[in-house]
Amino acid sequence: MILRSVVGKLWLTFLLLVSFVLAILTFLLLQFFENFHIMEAEEDLMQTATKVSVMVEQYDDVELIIETANRVKDPSSRVVILYDNFDFWISESSDSQLPEVSEEWLLTENDLSQVINWKLEVKQEKALPNSNDQVMIVGTAIPEKNGAVFVYQSLNIVKETSKQTTKIVLLSAGVAIVLTTVFAFFLSTRITSPLIKMREGAFELAKGEFNTKVPILTHDEIGELAMAFNRMGRQLKYNINALRQEKEQLYSILSSMADGVLTLNRKSEVVVSNPPAKKFLEDWNYENNLSKNILPDELKELLTEVIDKEKETSREVFIQGRNWVIIMTPLYDQDYVRGVVAVLRDMTEDRKLDQLREDFIANVSHELRTPISMLQGYSEAIVDDIAESTEEKNELAKIIHEESLRIGRLVNELLDLARMKAGQISLNLEKVQVNMFINRIVRKFQGLAEEKNIMLVHYVDSNVDILRIDADRIEQVLINLIDNAINHTSHDGKVIVNTHDKDQFIEFEIKDNGLGIPQEDLPFVFERFYKADKSRKRTEGKAGTGLGLAIAKNIVEAHQGTITVQSKQGDGTTFIFRIPKNIEIT
Repeated sequence: MILRSVVGKLWLTFLLLVSFVLAILTFLLLQFFENFHIMEAEEDLMQTATKVSVMVEQYDDVELIIETANRVKDPSSRVVILYDNFDFWISESSDSQLPEVSEEWLLTENDLSQVINWKLEVKQEKALPNSNDQVMIVGTAIPEKNGAVFVYQSLNIVKETSKQTTKIVLLSAGVAIVLTTVFAFFLSTRITSPLIKMREGAFELAKGEFNTKVPILTHDEIGELAMAFNRMGRQLKYNINALRQEKEQLYSILSSMADGVLTLNRKSEVVVSNPPAKKFLEDWNYENNLSKNILPDELKELLTEVIDKEKETSREVFIQGRNWVIIMTPLYDQDYVRGVVAVLRDMTEDRKLDQLREDFIANVSHELRTPISMLQGYSEAIVDDIAESTEEKNELAKIIHEESLRIGRLVNELLDLARMKAGQISLNLEKVQVNMFINRIVRKFQGLAEEKNIMLVHYVDSNVDILRIDADRIEQVLINLIDNAINHTSHDGKVIVNTHDKDQFIEFEIKDNGLGIPQEDLPFVFERFYKADKSRKRTEGKAGTGLGLAIAKNIVEAHQGTITVQSKQGDGTTFIFRIPKNIEIT
């Protein structure tokens, strides 16, 4: 609505102000002109009465007096001459509504009788006999002849003159109001036009268009306001860019940190987090069957402790086989603690690094000791002619050959693993139809699954079609994971192979409902010669070397992908590896 705008408000203000002033001025003018007309009429009537009285004093000719009186009076008025000889005379009038009055009506009024008795002049307004019409009557004495001259006229004549004057005054006031309206609207538009431009510019700034400039149309205060607005826009753009750069720099720093960082407010809401912190919360929620959006109770308790004591606090937790140290520090807003900053440091590698080195040497020694001992023992049996028959010698020679192959396979896998670690692995990338690829691999294990009465099922997302990979290497990864899942799942169990489209990645999930992996072993399942408890050792007849998962991890990473594991004892294990759809090999 126009009244809600600045133009409407200014226009209405000007209009009300001018209308108020004109109303007062019109009222005063009408009062002035009404009084003026009444006074003029009284003066005219008094002059007529005076002329007639002078003539009556100077002349005795009655006809001359009457004729002269009719000439000098206003045609709409009446003249009354009252004296001893003439007694009473009243003139004619052009106003048919003005009646003749009687001598009694004149003389019975005290004010009019005073004209004769006290030789005075009288001006009076009174009602006519038997009527509500008002007349204006004046009288003057004729001292020489003991008489008086009265002249009266209807007030309607004066009122009609006042009406004409009122029309002229009101017409002038109306013209003044119209001109004021046009002028006020024009002036308001001139004032508000730059303000409208600045309002539009403010909306553009609110949308993020910081290059918006308001035209400077005048050099007055509004022009200075436009200059200040443009200066504010430039400064705001500079500050926003500085804040954006600082935010991006902070985000880059947090993303590149190896430690997890969480910023929590007093309501236990996560304000800022980096990828390691998100992974930490995912593992914690998975282990405790919590919703992804719920902060663990341990962190809430630590948060409350830090806010209450206003000092740094630390705590160590064990999640999914990894040792985490949580260091929580209060975050101040001046003197008020508005939240906390939590640093999540994974201390597992530091504490286990030496142990891993020792385990590697022990595992290599263990893997080589058995075949070397067998080679040594059976070769001595042949040398010492313990095996007498040819069949016995051939059997010993076959065992020696198998153990030598086992040593060779172990050495080759170690060499492959060393080349992968050194980045010397070469991929033979080709386009593979994922559905057919998964079907072919799963079919290889159907017989083994049926022998153990294990349900082996697979699902490929309908959006998954072609993927560019090294088919032999990825097949090696899938065979290793599926074989492990079947071997470590009890009878009547279930192994599921799922393939999903995850935007930029294709996700492969191998899930079983076996006994699971102990938490203390989870961080090391991808290490060389990983050995967990008996539930995860290779079964009799398997010639595993303990390097399968380590090789699988390096193959996936060579494809610029990632591989993770989640497990709970008694619920099973899930291996997930993701391969990007667009691999760039340099």
